Amino acid sequence: MDHFEIANAFGLSDMHGNVWEWCQDHYDSYDKTPTDGSAWVTSDEDASRVLRGGSWAYVPGNCRSACRDSFTPDFRAYIFGFRVSCSAPRT
Repeated sequence: MDHFEIANAFGLSDMHGNVWEWCQDHYDSYDKTPTDGSAWVTSDEDASRVLRGGSWAYVPGNCRSACRDSFTPDFRAYIFGFRVSCSAPRT
């Protein structure tokens, strides 16, 4: 696993090259992206979900946080993972 040496305000460093990360967002065109930072979901529970970040199992150009792909939520692969996160209320 590789990571950037610069940590954010929480002391976490962004990692890359580990696994594709499942995202909460449903896969659709970017012209419908919420502008308030909320998850981009529809009422279709079977909608394809966004995977981001890539892994070293693929070409190096895909191993970056801006790289996106999508699969149905029941698809499984050893190179897919997720990052647990939560949001705090704005004060």
